[in-house]
Amino acid sequence: MRESHITQFDVRDYECDLQGIVNNAVYQNYIEHARHQFLLANNVDFAKLTKEGIHLVVIRAELDFKRSLKSGDRFYVTTRISRQSRFKFDFFQEVFRADDDSLMLKAKIVGASISETGKPIIYNGLDHAFES
Repeated sequence: MRESHITQFDVRDYECDLQGIVNNAVYQNYIEHARHQFLLANNVDFAKLTKEGIHLVVIRAELDFKRSLKSGDRFYVTTRISRQSRFKFDFFQEVFRADDDSLMLKAKIVGASISETGKPIIYNGLDHAFES
């Protein structure tokens, strides 16, 4: 299995809700940023692809919340990718609190490569990053 890409973060006060924990919607921002960092680390320029008419889009998001992050927590997101079909790919992501490596969230994000008109297109620029 390929090694996961790791992106590190700190929880900021404004990301927390009235209960003092990170709002559930904020986790989507964390894992999106981690996916973009993963793409950059694999020599995929998201903005350049878009200008070329190739759109990598999320078509499904499955998030399993395990524990809650709090303000000031340091954490990291691991990201791996696997091909689902010629047009679809799965990102497997996990959020861990850094001080004790506790699993906070598990996610599976299904992406697709589409044209500007929304038609599926084959994008092979991530083939080197796919798990076997």
